[in-house]
Amino acid sequence: MNEEKIVTKNLSLYYGTNQALKNVSIDITEKKITALIGPSGCGKSTFLRTLNRLNDTIDHVKLEGEVRIDGIDIYDKRVDVVSLRRRVGMIFQKSNPFPKSVYENIAYGPRINGITSRKELDVIVESNCIRAAIWDEVKDRLNESATGLSGGQQQRVCIARALAVDPEILLMDEPASALDPISTAKIEELMFDLKKNLTIVIVTHNMQQAARVSDKCAFFLLGEIIEYNKTSSMFTTPEKTETQNYISGRFG
Repeated sequence: MNEEKIVTKNLSLYYGTNQALKNVSIDITEKKITALIGPSGCGKSTFLRTLNRLNDTIDHVKLEGEVRIDGIDIYDKRVDVVSLRRRVGMIFQKSNPFPKSVYENIAYGPRINGITSRKELDVIVESNCIRAAIWDEVKDRLNESATGLSGGQQQRVCIARALAVDPEILLMDEPASALDPISTAKIEELMFDLKKNLTIVIVTHNMQQAARVSDKCAFFLLGEIIEYNKTSSMFTTPEKTETQNYISGRFG
């Protein structure tokens, strides 16, 4: 029996006077991949950023409703945002390795969390490169700058960097949109492997990708969830006309 890892209730978000999310209520299951789909500007990435409080960094943002992880309201004043973001990792659309060596990229999080032993860091770097399916490609390049790698390799280094602090949840904002088909396939294979231990939420514009990788799918339109269901059901027998129109390519 899978538990709900993330629960949002009547979640609304405003950028100034513009309402970007409208009463979004969703239960996201532990150790599954949930895809957020919908046309550009419909609130998918905004919603994703509410799950690790990244919208806190933007001025004039107002949030109403609840976001709970393991039953705890993450917007409670007592919640430490740094430790929250350690539990809820984020992978962005454009790979963003630090201008440091591959090794230092992956060791960065463990270091700032107090791990200083070189032996321990070596183990963390290697094991997370293996988890991110990048070890064979970088094991002889650990001291080279991560920015010299290909786009697909950089993205997997960023995934290894996120995994190195042992998160429970991984948020992925179109992680393969800038990548070639081979790199995209590697990222998708990696997601299947990671969901044995992690809850993954992915924003994607690619319908085929959503159909391939996700267990459940949420269709966003104009800041609202129109439909949320098992991916297999949504792609074969969507309940709402808007979902049918979007999935079949009539708009978006």
